[in-house]
Amino acid sequence: MVARRVASGRYLDFIAWLEEGRELAADFTGYLGSGVLAPPPGDDEYQLIFRFKDAETMAAWEHSASRRAWLARGRGLYEAPHAHRAIGLDGWFQEATGKTPPRWKQAIAIWLAFFPVSLAFQWLAGPFLVHLPLLPKVMFSTLALTPLMVFLFIPLSMRLLGPWLRGETTLLEQLERRLHQRRA
Repeated sequence: MVARRVASGRYLDFIAWLEEGRELAADFTGYLGSGVLAPPPGDDEYQLIFRFKDAETMAAWEHSASRRAWLARGRGLYEAPHAHRAIGLDGWFQEATGKTPPRWKQAIAIWLAFFPVSLAFQWLAGPFLVHLPLLPKVMFSTLALTPLMVFLFIPLSMRLLGPWLRGETTLLEQLERRLHQRRA
């Protein structure tokens, strides 16, 4: 995961550059996908996530000539980059210092992402799946929801709940602040 702040007045160029990087990475063996998390209102730091099969395939991408050329083309489009490597579930929660929140907080953050998405899925797709036997119903649901959760909703939940996960606020204070920001 790499965080980059958009340079002033360079938003459109930055977005085009991000897409170019994602297309380049897709050509590498072991590439599993990538995503871009847009910043919340009032912020300009984008989170870029590149997933590879293992450390070796990621290293091939990181040390490639095409990545170096892509990074060179991006000079001036962003400020203050910082990178973070993670393996497994702790990767969603681990800070640059290596600290992770307690497992109970991780479980709550995942549930807060998973519950509304699951509810919406059941509301929208449930009537179409009601006549299927249990195994295909669960298989279809998990196949549809897992990529959404992994690439979009769990990272979004981690970003929105960051201060609470780091122990800077209570969960109620964090949720109240988010609701107030949406109303303003």
